[in-house]
Amino acid sequence: MELKHNDATRNRPKGDRVIDAPYVLADLPAFIEQVKDEKAWEESDRNAITVFKSDGMTIVLSILKENAVIKDNTVDGYLTLLLLEGKARLETLEGDIDLGEQQLISFHPGVPHSIEATTDIVLLITTHDSPTT
Repeated sequence: MELKHNDATRNRPKGDRVIDAPYVLADLPAFIEQVKDEKAWEESDRNAITVFKSDGMTIVLSILKENAVIKDNTVDGYLTLLLLEGKARLETLEGDIDLGEQQLISFHPGVPHSIEATTDIVLLITTHDSPTT
């Protein structure tokens, strides 16, 4: 297996890290600290970092400031949202859901939803490709 790296950039000088390998260990508290220390967090209502990315799965740590909204989101594959810190409201066609710390919600492909941070939040977002039929 070829290792996949994410290279450092001007906006993320600590960005040089492995994002795909036979195994990838993620220090989530260190990633949370890193994204909160970056200029993007100061200048925007959100910031994120890719923790793992393979052909079939992606894991992203995302932080949103209170009242930030991801509107009308739809993912082609399966999606899980694990709220690590804070509180959020999810809007779905079936109704609204209040999500608290350490709660996980899973979506099948193509399910539309919106996410509003009711406090500053830290989300671990995982997408999986849909199996081909």
